[in-house]
Order: sequence, then C-alpha cells, then structure tokens
Amino acid sequence: MMKEVLEVLSPKPGDVVVDGTVGLGGHAARMCDMIAPEGTLLAFDRDPEMLAEAELRLASKQTVKRIYFNQDFRTAAHELAARSLYANGILLDLGYNSAQVDDPTRAFSFKHDVPLDMRFNPALGEPATAKVNRMSQVQLETAIFELADEKWAGPISRQIVERRKTQPLRTTNDLVECVLAAIPPRAREKRIHPATRTFMAIRILTNDELEGLDDALFALAGRLADGGTLVVLSFHSGEDRIVKQAFRQLADNGFTDLTRKPLVPGSSEISRNSRSRSTKLRAIRKPVSAGNGIPACLGSAS
Repeated sequence: MMKEVLEVLSPKPGDVVVDGTVGLGGHAARMCDMIAPEGTLLAFDRDPEMLAEAELRLASKQTVKRIYFNQDFRTAAHELAARSLYANGILLDLGYNSAQVDDPTRAFSFKHDVPLDMRFNPALGEPATAKVNRMSQVQLETAIFELADEKWAGPISRQIVERRKTQPLRTTNDLVECVLAAIPPRAREKRIHPATRTFMAIRILTNDELEGLDDALFALAGRLADGGTLVVLSFHSGEDRIVKQAFRQLADNGFTDLTRKPLVPGSSEISRNSRSRSTKLRAIRKPVSAGNGIPACLGSAS
C-alpha cells in the first residue's frame, strides 16, 4: 500500500520520519525522496539481514540523514527522545518481508522442510521449536486460536502434544503434519494451506509480536511533532484490534483518527501481490499546537 501510506504520511522536505520495520527499504526510499534535502530517517528492523540490505539500498540518499537501528520498533520512541527529536511521520509495518518468507532457512513458510526457527533475529531468543515442544496443550491451543483465529486450534494442539511424546517437533514438516492430522480433508479451506494460520500464530508467539504493542503506540504518539502522523499496517485481526483500540483512546484525548474505517488494498494490488490481501491501514494525527507528549492516562511518551 505504498501510495496510500505516502498520501497519509505526506512527508515534506526537512521532516523527521521513522520507519519502524524498514525491511528492504521500499517505503523508506520513497520517504527519503520526499524529505530531502536535510530530512532525517530513523530506520528500525530487528532482522539484521533486512537492515543490512536496507542500508545498501538507501546509500544513495545522501541528502538525508539516515540512522539505523538493529532493534524492534518498540524502542523507537526512546531513540527519538534520546536525540530530542519529534517525528513528523511514523510508519509501523507489523508484517514481515516477502524476502523473509521466501528464504527457505527462516522457516516462515512451509514450502521447505527446514529447522523450525521463525525468529526475526536468529541470534536472539529461542526458536519456535523450543516453544512448541515445551508449551502445554492449553497454552498452544490458546495461542493458535487467539493469535490466528484458527478454529481447529484444539485438535492441532492435541496433535502437537501427542507427536512430541515420541519425538520432538524439529522441522516445518513436523508442524505441517500435525496440522494435516488434525483437520479432516473435507474441512480444509481451499483458499489457503491448512497450516497457514498455525504457522502465523507460532511466528507471532516466537517473536512476541503483540507484546507491548499498545504501549509502543502510545509512546510513539507522544513523540509526534505537532501535526505529525502515525501510520500502522496490520495483517491479522489480533494486531488490528490492538491498533484500533489504541487509536480510539488517542482520539478520545485530542488526536485525530484519520481512518475510523481502515484502508485496504485495491484489487489491482492484490492481483500483483496476493500476500497484501489482509493488509489494513490505520492512521492517527497529532493536532497542531497540541504540545509535546500525550495525556498521562495513556502512559509514558518516552
């Protein structure tokens, strides 16, 4: 949703902008063009490979000050505050990059039988295999249902627990086989692979993707300059629900909710990129002359 993102953010020469998940630098490159000359970009990504690639792709944007962070976007408000900066535009893309999905070593996809890792940063935290082999059946069922709206979460979690009694789950195929054993062939969706939602839930769980998301939104709203805009791209109902509720609270405290009904991709974009079909764009804007920070009831702005 490049066109929609840039239209809502409307960055201008000299602006300070944040890309909370820079990925391969697509959105960041366009923002750099719009804030040049003398603008500032703060780019975050906890995947070191994605961040390194983004740095290479943005190297030509010499008239823009570019600061890179191999960190989660939840640290962005702190990094802005540490530099006494307020952002004119902030973009949070809560999804993952297609390059990560297509990399067979990352285990985000079930197309290749590889070790079940799923970490955005392979050097931090524990891999997905550790979680699926340790968590109780109730914990797994709750995660798969709440994080991915998977109605077969109960049978899937039971299959995982039964399988690991004889042999731990180690690869993507191990997890796929549990899903296929749990969902009868006649009940499987034709539009998506039966394991799609389970893989999404385990990825979210492995990377703590929803942990502290609402606090991060409030903190980032507090680092917006007067008239500054925060845009969030979400990709499943759990994320979107948190964003919607946070923006509703901000709107109740003086911010302008620009998208009470989220923007979604058009048919032409979906035809070009089927992975975009679940995208929802929400945006909030800080009033001009609102002063620094956000209401204390919404938490720290630093």
